[in-house]
Amino acid sequence: VLVNNAGILKKQMRLDEMSAERINSILINNVTGYFLCCREAVKRMSTRHDGLGGVIVNVSSGAARTGSPNEYIDYAASKGAIDTLTKGLSLEVAAEGIRVNCVRPGLIYTDMHADGGEPDRIERLKNKIPMQRGGLPAEVAEAIYWLASEKSSFSTGNFLDLAGGL
Repeated sequence: VLVNNAGILKKQMRLDEMSAERINSILINNVTGYFLCCREAVKRMSTRHDGLGGVIVNVSSGAARTGSPNEYIDYAASKGAIDTLTKGLSLEVAAEGIRVNCVRPGLIYTDMHADGGEPDRIERLKNKIPMQRGGLPAEVAEAIYWLASEKSSFSTGNFLDLAGGL
């Protein structure tokens, strides 16, 4: 099992304020890292390479669907790339015994929002979430655990949104 759960973001700002260095840093960490880990997992898991099959679970973000305007569109775009990687790779390796799925957390109580300069971001936005609350890291972990388990053995190329209804 490979769980790709990496992601960084920077201080909230509009695109017209972002430097090329910032954008490249986000893309290298949030996209290139996932590609390289998936590549190495496929080399080890694929029946094409004498592997026994396996599971890849990518962690994207609800931001891939919303775009995070005026805050983190670079981060959102990087997670959109992860959605595309998930779908394409799932089709590429399904016949080789590898399942590839993705979870897309929304506003989850982690330190990531502090990294973006707004530690209380969830409190500001939770009234826009249909469930009226942020999510817990354990709720995301349970979804990943299920996707990695045999209980989801007929699931590949799918996305599980954990965003309270957004």
